[in-house]
Amino acid sequence: MKLLASIAVVILLACGGALWFLAGGSLNEFIKLQIETVGKQITEQKVAVKTVDIQLTNGAGSILGLSVDNPKEYAYSHAFTLGEITLDINVESITKEPIIIDAIIIKDPKAFVQFTSSGGANIKDLLDTIKKNLPNTSEESSEKETTSTKPEPKLSVSKVILAGTKLMVDLTALGNKEHSAVLPDIVLTNIGGKKGLPASQLGSVIAEEALSAIWTETKNTQKKQLKEQATDKLKDKAKKKLSELFNKS
Repeated sequence: MKLLASIAVVILLACGGALWFLAGGSLNEFIKLQIETVGKQITEQKVAVKTVDIQLTNGAGSILGLSVDNPKEYAYSHAFTLGEITLDINVESITKEPIIIDAIIIKDPKAFVQFTSSGGANIKDLLDTIKKNLPNTSEESSEKETTSTKPEPKLSVSKVILAGTKLMVDLTALGNKEHSAVLPDIVLTNIGGKKGLPASQLGSVIAEEALSAIWTETKNTQKKQLKEQATDKLKDKAKKKLSELFNKS
């Protein structure tokens, strides 16, 4: 989905900005504000972060308690939450281009997916919004850089790991119930390549790969549960028919 990758967009944008904003103790607050501000622009929903702790001199950082609100027409308060995001920054690359992030590890990600009676879903709505708001051409990126006081830094990420996404799928509007699953780890590698990509473009690549995998799994879960429901109904009908036959005899 692009949902998770859109969060990666925000994280990467914040990291990129932070590398040029070495203002002592205000760095963590700056990144927190950037994540929440840019996140809201991309998703058009409230994005909140509990704590940010970036230690550039050690090439490490963590972002705790990131959440994205659901569109107001859905019952769950959040569409997505990320327990902890850890960053392994290649210190030697900070003054070069591209800046290399050796790893982004996302721990305890949770997605809350709610389907409507018409087959729509909160995740799909957010994906459409994110797609609309993310730059999707090199021309848009170039225009953004020329109108900005600072060019967007280019980044390359060696590895992104989404560790065991907990998926909650609500199918009650389709006559079923809530179901949960834990997805296998999703691993993306060599994002941005040797030349790197502007943070926003890099994030959209992560979005396309990582979140599309989550959305695909969500739809598979939906189909599986509806199929099982239909099978159960057929079994009930068969039992009823057998019971009627036995009673007649």
